[in-house]
Amino acid sequence: MTQPDIAHARFPDGFLWGTATSSFQVEGAASADGRGASIWDVFAREPGRIRDGSTGAAGVDHFNRYAEDVALMKALGARAYRFSIAWPRVFPDGDGAPNPKGLDFYDRLVDALLAAGIEPYATLYHWDLPQALQARGGWEARETAHAFAAYAGHVARHLSDRVRRFFTLNEIQVFIEQGYGWGNFAPGLRLPRGRLNQARHHALLAHGLGVQAVRAQGRPGTLVGPAENMSTALPAIETPANIAAAERATRDLNAPYLGLMLEGHYADSWLAEQGADAPRFPAGDLAVIASPVDFVGLNIYTPSQYVLASGQAPGYVALPLQDSHPHMASEWLKLGPETLYWAPRLCHRLWGVETIYITENGASATDAPDETGAIHDLDRVMYLRACLMHLQRATREGVPVRGYFLWSLLDNFEWADGYAMRFGLIHIDFATLKRTPKLSAQFYREVIARNALA
Repeated sequence: MTQPDIAHARFPDGFLWGTATSSFQVEGAASADGRGASIWDVFAREPGRIRDGSTGAAGVDHFNRYAEDVALMKALGARAYRFSIAWPRVFPDGDGAPNPKGLDFYDRLVDALLAAGIEPYATLYHWDLPQALQARGGWEARETAHAFAAYAGHVARHLSDRVRRFFTLNEIQVFIEQGYGWGNFAPGLRLPRGRLNQARHHALLAHGLGVQAVRAQGRPGTLVGPAENMSTALPAIETPANIAAAERATRDLNAPYLGLMLEGHYADSWLAEQGADAPRFPAGDLAVIASPVDFVGLNIYTPSQYVLASGQAPGYVALPLQDSHPHMASEWLKLGPETLYWAPRLCHRLWGVETIYITENGASATDAPDETGAIHDLDRVMYLRACLMHLQRATREGVPVRGYFLWSLLDNFEWADGYAMRFGLIHIDFATLKRTPKLSAQFYREVIARNALA
């Protein structure tokens, strides 16, 4: 009997395996140590905004239970932890004088991580904008971008002696489109297209200014880049013509986000489409937004579209997903594990990015404990195995993916879904906050130990 080729399924030596969370979703302690209010604190208190009526104020008490959570990471064998810093803890009013205790929690967390042999990767903004800045216009106001830069520089100055990698803003596309366009996320606005484009531009400006601030105020050797949910078009059938069509479609989909960051200009086709609603800005903004980055983080859950090549402009036809297309517990999370191959491959090919991290990938599941209290989340294991198989294909073919952060370490406050959707490797009893590793945690531990599919 022929033995399976285990080496064929291995990831590159030194591949970084980690987990991820965000401040508002897990920390709790909403008013501890002088933390100010964020837009999510305000949004979640508005009736009808959150599916289960929760507010997220308690999170899952990571603020006080971080030592237990670090021990759980160590038990997984995780080599890195991507967490976010709450801007309102550090600058309760968004700008002005920093809160003297604002970074104390992160000092404790970073020290605990390093003691456990886990490398800290810090995200500077994961959607919890200080409410005081929102009252002055939020991302519609250019001053918010400059406030972010001051905050980013302050954090880098204080933490870069131990934190060597920073992500600027997490998923600009999501918090702008959902929060300022569709009104589903904080701050719950539905702006007309021109104002929405201007808000997006200011968030992208914040990224560029943040890169510059981290470089200027961080210790030598500090690295910085974005974490974006790249929209990915996949070839419906893998032929040379369809692959070329997927490249064109992916570039079009990302024109006002990653494309701008990495190319330094708005695509002519996008500007023509926006017309009089295109953003207005000083000439120097584009160079700032395109400040060179050390890496790109990609948050990947689902394909944006499948395409076929076409002889008609724009050179491809997008195929709608059928009603029967399978999804995870979250209806939006349509299955397309091959996205873990195509997204980094296209990012590398389109923009020449040489260091890519998968900064989020994971799945919601029902996660009901059985009569013994065990959580056999086979559907999540299926999803992760399929995604990692395609990611391993990418690394095997030389796509420069250097690490993978599984979303999420813990069940948590899942934004507008509240606590109704679970993404964690660790089950949280939301009444007692008891932590219980799921079957998916066992699976991930094996993957990390083998550096290969399990």
